[in-house]
Amino acid sequence: MPRRTPRTAPDRQRTPRRFPKFLGAASICALIAALLSPLTQATAADSTTALAANDYCGGQCSDILPPGQNGNATLAQILLNQAFGIQPDHAEDQLGPYNNLASGAATLTDAKINDFFNDASFGVASDQVASTTVPGGRTDVTIVRDKKTGVPHITGTTRYGTEYGAGYAAAQDRLWLMDVFRHVGRGQLTSFAGGAPSNQGLEQEFWRNAPYTEADLQTQIDNAIANNGARGQQALADANAYIDGINAYIDASDSGRYFPGEYVLTGHKDSITNAGTIDHFKITDLVALASVIGSLFGSGGGGEVNNALSLLAAQSKYGVTEGTKVWESFRERNDPEAVLTVHNGESFPYASKPDTAQGEALPDAGSVAQEPLVYDRTGSAATATATSASATAAATTLTSAKRGMSNALVVSGKYTASGHPIAVFGPQTGYFAPQLLMLQEIQGPGLSARGASFAGLSMYVELGRGQDYSWSATTSGQDIIDTYAVELCQDDYHYLYHGTCTAMDKVERTNSWKPTTADSTAAGSYRMQVYRTKYGPVEYRATVGGKKVAYTTLRSSYMHEADSIIGFQMLNDPDYVKSPGTFQSAVQHINYTFNWFYADSSHTAYYNSGDNPVRATGVDAEFPVWAQAAYEWQNWNPTTNTASYTPPSAHPNSVDQDYYISWNNKQAKDYTTAPWGDGSVHRGNLLEDRVKKLVAAGGVTRSSLTKAMADAALADLRAEDVLPKLLKVINSSTVTDTTAAAAVTKLSDWVTAGAKRKETSAGSKAYANADAIRILDAWWPLLVKAEFQPGLGTDLYTAFSNNLPIDESPSAAHGPTGAHAGSSFQYGWWSYVDKDIRAVLGESVQGGLSQKYCGGGSLSACRDALISTLKTAAGLTAAQVYPGDDQCSAGDQWCADSIVQRTLGGIKHGKITWQNRPTYQQVVEYTSHR
Repeated sequence: MPRRTPRTAPDRQRTPRRFPKFLGAASICALIAALLSPLTQATAADSTTALAANDYCGGQCSDILPPGQNGNATLAQILLNQAFGIQPDHAEDQLGPYNNLASGAATLTDAKINDFFNDASFGVASDQVASTTVPGGRTDVTIVRDKKTGVPHITGTTRYGTEYGAGYAAAQDRLWLMDVFRHVGRGQLTSFAGGAPSNQGLEQEFWRNAPYTEADLQTQIDNAIANNGARGQQALADANAYIDGINAYIDASDSGRYFPGEYVLTGHKDSITNAGTIDHFKITDLVALASVIGSLFGSGGGGEVNNALSLLAAQSKYGVTEGTKVWESFRERNDPEAVLTVHNGESFPYASKPDTAQGEALPDAGSVAQEPLVYDRTGSAATATATSASATAAATTLTSAKRGMSNALVVSGKYTASGHPIAVFGPQTGYFAPQLLMLQEIQGPGLSARGASFAGLSMYVELGRGQDYSWSATTSGQDIIDTYAVELCQDDYHYLYHGTCTAMDKVERTNSWKPTTADSTAAGSYRMQVYRTKYGPVEYRATVGGKKVAYTTLRSSYMHEADSIIGFQMLNDPDYVKSPGTFQSAVQHINYTFNWFYADSSHTAYYNSGDNPVRATGVDAEFPVWAQAAYEWQNWNPTTNTASYTPPSAHPNSVDQDYYISWNNKQAKDYTTAPWGDGSVHRGNLLEDRVKKLVAAGGVTRSSLTKAMADAALADLRAEDVLPKLLKVINSSTVTDTTAAAAVTKLSDWVTAGAKRKETSAGSKAYANADAIRILDAWWPLLVKAEFQPGLGTDLYTAFSNNLPIDESPSAAHGPTGAHAGSSFQYGWWSYVDKDIRAVLGESVQGGLSQKYCGGGSLSACRDALISTLKTAAGLTAAQVYPGDDQCSAGDQWCADSIVQRTLGGIKHGKITWQNRPTYQQVVEYTSHR
């Protein structure tokens, strides 16, 4: 029987609207009683599993992944959760410790780290074994789960058995989620899980980016295997064994009737007769899953059409020469004040501005139209809510402001108390129920690792630790996507390829749905349609110099999502990764755009991965270019979408730098990233300032580095790094207006207190300095508009806002990551405000904007604009600033910021207080090495 959640659990969520009111307590008691009769899938055991002898971390490796390891729930467990809030075992037992760090970090010591993290040592002590499973009755693998968290520890005596066990354990913990995302990757989510507008938007977002056929998915597998020799063959064998394990669990849970209850709620299984099927997995499902993950977190670039539109707007206002200068100053391609991960001055030029651009294909004014994706809408697919979800999905796909998450703090042993390197790092992958990632330990021939993997791709640990080293990643965002203008011929569906009129390839998906218990959305349907060219899918249509063109996007990882499996295989191989150099060699085989970090007992290392195409001389990666041979990637083969790539030495990389920080900031000098906003103020500064101070003092410990991360996680970037300069302008003369003066006092007090968004006490659900936080949240968009729109004009201001959002506060549902998502302050105009205000104050600015904007450069006029907007902001009530949503009442500031585990299944969890930190996180300090 599932346990009842303790009273100290995080704040309870409202029942999601998609679950109807039939889940009342009285009406489900009999149903629950009947559903509890099937046998449970795990059996208790008295295993004598001992702590592993191949663990060199000395008990100093820890990790955490909320809400909990168990992401599967039977129908009975879902009904109990919906009706009474009861959680299945291990469904949210990591959520409380994760949440508590926000209030507990101030008094953190090394001895208390595992109050907030899990012990990530290899193995399970015999008195901590909760269960042992022998999947499929095999004799070559066991799955041991520990009592505290239920994490699977998979041990195999054969490679096949080990991977079979990994697949079985993955299905035990995430079967429903894996099924959801294999359908997302194929653009078929609504037909599988229901037609809720959020489901429509999700499948559209990913299928627009990777519109693959089944043959395309298989071709990716064939090419990845063929191009990687023995490791490719091993990867194929591992994947097949993994799938066999998944399917063995499907069969066992189906016959035992303990499969995830969502299959009943969505109409795929009958709760009484057990009629219906859960489709077996196949190897192409893994590529479909990989395409989703690669698109979410590892595909930097795009946005060239938006860049062109803002450049044209700037040139229209200022003329070509001055307009280009204004555009470049806002673009901040290589800002000298930007925080860097490789900060030793070493230069890694990439995607630099050419002296004379060649082949640019800028659109004619007013001619750009986004290519439609959805056609033939019927029923609920034709509602305003559904079309709005489509518009949001398209904007998310086509922007360069990708979800760049995750952070890392790594300190060389030279500056630690023990003399061993320390790392606090992890991916910031959002908050879901169940979580996209899952924990596991995997030990077998050629495999020895513990950590997190994306559900359905866990044949290897993707982020975690080996025997004597740990690794992690952050999204890097360098540009591996280019936009080509293909000239049309004959009609709108033919284009010129090397002088020959060539037909576009049309790929379609038709989806339909009807109401289910899980999703009451009315019946509906639509057809998704993408036209593909050799230069990638069509995203826009326009004219260039009067000629009709289609703008296509080509990314180097397109048709190559399967390739990265080799790098992850190497990371799990104890015979391969033994040093910083072999670590860097392993991640060079990963074509996703990530920053990779490494720590062992003596060394640290960094490497930026991704297939960076070598562009033709003179091509500016910021803008569309003509689809002509002269402007293609060097040695590009359209059949395989391969080209020449920059060599590993040209990627930002480093070994044993004094420290590394990363929060999706600029990697190194002269290395241009696709997203805008790598300027003087970036959330990476929150880490840089704290870690630099620790290193200068020396004696860094695991707890002090974790404190630095946790302190930055509660910081309001605007308040810490920009607000003091705004107040300096306002206080350049005495503030006589009483409303403005009161607001200034509150804001100044908040800055003095540390500029944190922090509860008054643990669990109070009220912020200290709440009025100041409300004022700044209201003031920021007002002051930015008042500062820049008069000088830029409405059209250019709007165009630049399309390149870079104005704000991304925790409560900003309009930000790239949406509301209740935790991740905040990545994208915003903080650098622009910082540079402009400093210029108006007469202070030194490196890489400043081309003009002064606040008050037209007049300090007194700037001050007047700031005070006027501050008064307006101060007069807005909490209900106006935080209008409420399906999670929160209007005016509830804490709730507006709070993190919600977004339900992807039937189990819901409580809200937790806002923290801007990785979802899965490691704290590591190795004591010895092989």
